[in-house]
Amino acid sequence: MNNPIKIALIALAMSGGALTIAQPAKADHVVVAFDPGVVAFGYNDGYWDRQHAWHRWHRREDAIAFREANREHYYEYRHTHDHGGGWREHERYWETR
Repeated sequence: MNNPIKIALIALAMSGGALTIAQPAKADHVVVAFDPGVVAFGYNDGYWDRQHAWHRWHRREDAIAFREANREHYYEYRHTHDHGGGWREHERYWETR
């Protein structure tokens, strides 16, 4: 292959790559909403979901919303205060609704 053709192909490949990299990334608008229906028991430091997995509150507003709607299942202390880390096996209230 001729030297000028190689140079032209390499320059074309490099400029195409640079143009691709220079384009801004486009992302979809993603909204993650808190679903209080997954919470079994809430504490001031997080909550147990109904599958017995522990989570920290992502936002203070989520804890407040759950507490206001489910006062009988929200405890204003750390989950480690209770026996078993706060999981209340005998209070599976969501199964009786």
